Amino acid sequence: MMKNFSLIVAVCENGGIGIKGDLPWKLKQELKYFSRMTKKVQNPEKRNAIIMGRKTYFGVPESKRPLPDRLNIVLTRDPAANQYPDGVMVCTSMQEALSELDKGQVANEIENIWIVGGNAVYKEAMESDRCHRIYLTEIKQTFECDAFFPKITEDFRIVKNDDDVPEEIQEENGIKYQYKIYEKSSQK
Repeated sequence: MMKNFSLIVAVCENGGIGIKGDLPWKLKQELKYFSRMTKKVQNPEKRNAIIMGRKTYFGVPESKRPLPDRLNIVLTRDPAANQYPDGVMVCTSMQEALSELDKGQVANEIENIWIVGGNAVYKEAMESDRCHRIYLTEIKQTFECDAFFPKITEDFRIVKNDDDVPEEIQEENGIKYQYKIYEKSSQK
């Protein structure tokens, strides 16, 4: 069975999501939210998959990758160019990654699929019929960035936050942010 997927991203006021392979802000609670959301499963015998581009993967501090308790899938045009630890699935396209997740043992092990960046991966994911939601953290400040989130198209609409996603504005290190959920209305 083909599973839908969701995106998760933090975006500042100018649409920025990163700079020089890192996050432009230091928000520990927001990172904990990312971790909690991408690990959360209903069935304790399953785990989630996270799909990311090569630059996003290598933007994670070496001591923290692969991200634990999730199947890390890295998209790269040249799989042989870098070394990846055991347990990291390397695919040459989003389509290949989703096909792998749809079949065999992997399909039975995975509960949710999350897209975690970067820009090109987000853009392709948002255009997919399998895209269900965008879990967007709206950073209420502008930061210098060199990576940006694609424009959210009209086929997404804001929906009520999940019960475990706070609606009120959060603040950390003098930076205000708010969790929002967009749902794709053209679900097939």
